[in-house]
Amino acid sequence: MADVIKLKHTLDFQKDRESETRNGSLSGMQKLEWVRHYMPALGLIRERFATERPFEGFRITISIHLEAKTANLATVLRDAGAQVYVTGCNPLSTQDDIADHLRELGFKVFAKRGVDMEEYRSHLIQALSHHPHLIIDDGGDLIELLHGEYGGLGDELIGGCEETTTGVHRLRARAKAGKLKYPMISVNDAECKYLFDNRYGTGQSVWDAIMNTTNNIVASKQVVVAGFGWCGRGIALRAKGMGARVTVTEVNPVRALEAAMEGYQVMPMDEAAELGDIFICATGCNKVITEKHFRKMKDGVLLANAGHFDVEVDKHDLEELSVEKIRMRENITGYRMKDGRILNLLSEGRLVNLAAGNGHPAEIMDMSFSIQALCLEYLAKHGKELSAGVYNVPEAIDRNVAEIKLASMGLKIDKLTPEQMQYIGSF
Repeated sequence: MADVIKLKHTLDFQKDRESETRNGSLSGMQKLEWVRHYMPALGLIRERFATERPFEGFRITISIHLEAKTANLATVLRDAGAQVYVTGCNPLSTQDDIADHLRELGFKVFAKRGVDMEEYRSHLIQALSHHPHLIIDDGGDLIELLHGEYGGLGDELIGGCEETTTGVHRLRARAKAGKLKYPMISVNDAECKYLFDNRYGTGQSVWDAIMNTTNNIVASKQVVVAGFGWCGRGIALRAKGMGARVTVTEVNPVRALEAAMEGYQVMPMDEAAELGDIFICATGCNKVITEKHFRKMKDGVLLANAGHFDVEVDKHDLEELSVEKIRMRENITGYRMKDGRILNLLSEGRLVNLAAGNGHPAEIMDMSFSIQALCLEYLAKHGKELSAGVYNVPEAIDRNVAEIKLASMGLKIDKLTPEQMQYIGSF
């Protein structure tokens, strides 16, 4: 009898799991269909790719934040003939319903939300274990593995693309040291990427995530933005537009001057720490906010990170200073200090727009992922001719994506006349 009951419980569990998967897959399908409607440029590329099949016989591993826009890119690459292997690039940014739907579509997916760092690393290794010809990296974790003990998994690698600022920094450092083994294209440095994705995409998605997570108002708040690169510019611009008083901290004098000219307060973090209500890091560096800053902060401050890695807000210092950790609400951990103040850390200090939100708008990622698709096509055709190093996106690809995007928006622009071209060429 006990065996019968045990079997029934097992079958019930399996049915429940199958039902969860089906429901998750349905949710993932709906999300994918929704973003496809708002990614027309990538849709036009899909149409050409499906006919020309530029990736026939290629294996492609992609490690990007695993949500609906990424799923759309994966399907475009598969429609172009590739065998695509998918993993995430952050333990908290994977959306399980998207992963389930991709599996249902036949993709090999190695990702799950909320895993520890060991399991996260194992997913990356599994995605590389198929010996890809091309990769898309986001943050540089795939490249790191391919230059370490798993270097053998890159024995057929032609090259790849890097999506984000942090990953490009890691690539350039490795190239400078003469230790980069493959040609990698810095997609992050394309104009159609950083001018829109980093600025408008980050600016909107970070604040969408913060407001949805906290249900707090932004108007009247003192917002401190650490870093005035393209992401920091977007975050500050959005905050200013919503009525916040914005302070910028920087280490680069040119960027600090630019922030001042834009009307923002500029000061060191040591001074800003006691003024801010909301702190957002966007530097790509570590230990931006540390013990000495936590000691000065107001009760109830919000601490958020928009950088790739969870190292900008020093969680170790928070742990050491606090006497209690409190789950304030979903994606908010309160750290109670000895004097009773509570400092609120969003999304465990991981990039808030994806760990606590849906990432960039689909219309923005339409351009970034169009560049990714066309750069992979470029590598498939020319990668074997390239030596190891970090390459800019070919200007023709950048301009092509802009032209496709404009056309999808129903916008037209002027063209130089032959006389004008001759005039400009005469200098």
